[in-house]
Amino acid sequence: MKPMTYYIIAGEASGDLHGGNLIKELLKLDPQGKVLCWGGENMEQAGGKVVKNYRALAFMGFWEVIKNLPAILKNISFCKKDILSVKPDVVILIDYPGFNLRIAKWAKKQGFKTIYYISPQIWAWKEGRVKGIKRFVDKMIVILPFEKEFYKKWNYEVEYVGHPLVQMVEDFKKINHHSKTGDFSATEKPIIALLPGSRKQEILAKLPLMLKAVKHFPDYQFVVAKAPGAENSFYEDALKNYPEAVSVNNKSYELLSIATAALVTSGTATLETALFFVPQVICYKGNPISYAIAKKLVNIKFIGLANLIMNKEVVKELIQDELNEKNIVSELAAVLPNGNKRAQVLKDYSHLQDILSEEVPASAKAAGIIHKFLLSTQ
Repeated sequence: MKPMTYYIIAGEASGDLHGGNLIKELLKLDPQGKVLCWGGENMEQAGGKVVKNYRALAFMGFWEVIKNLPAILKNISFCKKDILSVKPDVVILIDYPGFNLRIAKWAKKQGFKTIYYISPQIWAWKEGRVKGIKRFVDKMIVILPFEKEFYKKWNYEVEYVGHPLVQMVEDFKKINHHSKTGDFSATEKPIIALLPGSRKQEILAKLPLMLKAVKHFPDYQFVVAKAPGAENSFYEDALKNYPEAVSVNNKSYELLSIATAALVTSGTATLETALFFVPQVICYKGNPISYAIAKKLVNIKFIGLANLIMNKEVVKELIQDELNEKNIVSELAAVLPNGNKRAQVLKDYSHLQDILSEEVPASAKAAGIIHKFLLSTQ
């Protein structure tokens, strides 16, 4: 097999994380391969050449997308021109549906092979997008167990590889000792982790509310996990009134490995927290207009990945008006040691890990599927 050129598009922090691991595995199978990508530090460190950083793409919510539509359309136009100039052997799309489904349609019509790794959450809303996926995506690789059945009812065969976070968390646990070092050595108090998200707009909405819990739990050290690449000054305003709280940069896994409990915004971090067996409370608050629209359109019972996968409320979700100081304090107390929910949460986490674990790690399995597909279509 001749060396291939891969063009990979991820539009947010989680996509960069999974894209980085996919690139590592692709280059093991194709050492001379060339990877161009829309992503961030993880994809670059894995061997990809970053065409555009995902932070230029990370718009969340209906209202935010409308406000930034000119920038989004400009990015789509640039992406198309760049793909035409590169002429990759395959275009690999990672989640980020508003952008990537447009690129999939265009790329397929231009004659490029298209692979989707990590399905858009079309089972939550806009289910009709499956019709476009069937027409414009050559192969769909999914990471959530219920997605295979979802696509099956649409008569579209997909490949389930397990969740890549399982292997990532396991690898971290193997090579790291759970001792307090570096940023965590200054306190002997047990730690409550705060993970307020990766986008500025969501951090601004959630972190000030999360921090209100600090004064209620003086026996704990609160530690905020900063988003990768975020400026220190961005967090200073929120933390200035809470000298009891500290922040750390690019140490989310180190933090979760020693945390007693956590307050976490929705998204990938909720599953990472579960895989580290840290009882958590999910905290979500978005733009009121965007949330009102989403509530009418979205067809799911939960927003947390652990809850979605288990199809039950494994961890409490505090959403919009429910995300207030009183509720945060009571729900956090319930998952701390001696809290009435902690034991059941940990039991459910164990079941969740069993469901998501596969014999071959997800990223390696996905890379193998892509490699085999390219071989078969040469």
